[in-house]
Amino acid sequence: MNYQDITIIKREVIGALIPDGQSVTLLPGTEVLVTQALGGSFTVNVNGNLVRVDGRDADALGREPVQFPVDRVKDLSGPVSEALLWDQLRTVYDPEIPVNIVDLGLVYELVISEMDGGGYHIGVQMTLTAPGCGMGPVIAKDVESRLRMVPGVTSVDVVLVFDPPWSSEFMSEAAKLELGVL
Repeated sequence: MNYQDITIIKREVIGALIPDGQSVTLLPGTEVLVTQALGGSFTVNVNGNLVRVDGRDADALGREPVQFPVDRVKDLSGPVSEALLWDQLRTVYDPEIPVNIVDLGLVYELVISEMDGGGYHIGVQMTLTAPGCGMGPVIAKDVESRLRMVPGVTSVDVVLVFDPPWSSEFMSEAAKLELGVL
């Protein structure tokens, strides 16, 4: 869902400045323009600067905190569902682009490994739209936290790679259409 509405910060909240990823504190009473509300996070414009606010802090924007279901799989006796993992990855968005990281073509590899003591390890190799993007650690943390929500997943490693370099050719047709690249 895209937003384009002005709101007032209700309580102090820490966000990540886009695109460098530095932490910034937004103070109560600050007027912001919500420009994106996708994948459990918000992008707000504060005096011309974009800031990502985590969905857990949605109340600071006067909205309900975003929660993701953790019990989407009822039968935990079988292997982790690769389809469910990809669904979880589709809930992660680049804070500047209204398309999820899977459709953007940022996820290069997803590996599921059964662990000796039980549970599953998930390995992800992904890239960013620009190698110098400071939001890489923020996006990688989102990937890790979303995959850890899947029942049976006990560990996750997210590795940012830049070979091959990302290009718009990696985007799905739907993403190209959404962004007007077709």
